Amino acid sequence: MTKYVLLLASIILFAPLASWAKNGSQPIDSIAAIVNDDIITSNELERELEKTRKQIRAQNTLPPPGDILKKQVLEREITKHVLLQLAKNTGIYIDDNALNNTIDSIAAQNKMDIRSFRDVLKQDGYDFEQFREDIRNEMIIARLQQRDINNTINVTEQEVDSFIATQQVQGQSEMEFDISHILISVPEAANASVIDKTRLKAEEVLAKIKSGSDFAQIAISHSDGQLALKGGEFGWRKSGQLPTLFARQMPHMKKGEVSELLRSPSGFHIIKLNDKRRGEKHIITQTLARHILIKPTAVTSEMEAINQLRQLKQRIENGDKFEDLARSHSEDPGSGSQGGNLNWTSPGDLVPQFQAVMDSLKLNEISEPFQTSFGWHIVQVQKRRDLDNSEEYSRKQAQDFIRQRKTDEARESWIRQLRNEAFVEFKNDN
Repeated sequence: MTKYVLLLASIILFAPLASWAKNGSQPIDSIAAIVNDDIITSNELERELEKTRKQIRAQNTLPPPGDILKKQVLEREITKHVLLQLAKNTGIYIDDNALNNTIDSIAAQNKMDIRSFRDVLKQDGYDFEQFREDIRNEMIIARLQQRDINNTINVTEQEVDSFIATQQVQGQSEMEFDISHILISVPEAANASVIDKTRLKAEEVLAKIKSGSDFAQIAISHSDGQLALKGGEFGWRKSGQLPTLFARQMPHMKKGEVSELLRSPSGFHIIKLNDKRRGEKHIITQTLARHILIKPTAVTSEMEAINQLRQLKQRIENGDKFEDLARSHSEDPGSGSQGGNLNWTSPGDLVPQFQAVMDSLKLNEISEPFQTSFGWHIVQVQKRRDLDNSEEYSRKQAQDFIRQRKTDEARESWIRQLRNEAFVEFKNDN
């Protein structure tokens, strides 16, 4: 928060409001909650409420009653403020250049230039400057999580082997699941009485669902999970991407089925299996190519490197052997002595500029000279083949799944601890 807002907060807290009204001043924004040494204003809360209502309606779901939605959104804002305070206190900041680049990317992903993007936001009722600050805050929180959570997660080869073996035994290695989730959380260090009350609440929620209430609606109204305001929707995930507790249930559930209560240290969970499908094999196109590299130097200019490559291309087209010219002229120490041969490469093995030119060529076609960070090249594609990369891909996916699972579990515990340790005082009957 700015110094101005904090000053305003102190005035609201300690000055009689009647004196402001008497002096004919404009109404002052009230405080919804105090979070450590920061505040959430009522205007800020109302703005987030309206934005959340639009997002819920966009999911074809009716928003819950106002007081329930307000409680959910306020809790989300409290958590956000706690995280932003921690980031600020530990020196995390997003400058305008990084922010502008991200917003440009968001506009490009929506196939718009920045001016059109601003116009669309305005038509949808969003203030562009506020949108910028919302994105900045999301970037700050993401960087904080990267530092405090993501960078601490390690995955061993043994974990990958064990994961793949378990998936194969369960017959889930190729399965994908679309699930929704509700969490009724239990506070840390809760006594038996609190746990029993929480269980009763969870059982009431489950009973509503079993009697026909809409799962997404109940999730928005009652769930304490991070995805509550999205109806608890996880989206399509492979078994390994799901929390272990949920993944264990998948083999026993049918499409549309809702689980019984599941207990974890976080609280009581209810999951719904919306759908499931079998994943496809992972086929990649590999390319066998060879190239010649000329590096510009203080002696060889850019233009001289280009002209030299053009001459070499002409000689190859006139009958000289590519491999002979590569051995005598290429400045790539790895492939030059091998006649320019790059061996079979998979997508992502080569730098993007090289990959793009190579992918655009027909078999045996030689490119025009082009530049990468290594220098200037010509490349010839000799063969292409489709390869079932499923095993290697599965190991990489398994590693990613385990890392994501560990990250999700660590993040949930981390956020819950930070929230529990924060000083929070509710105002205005919130």
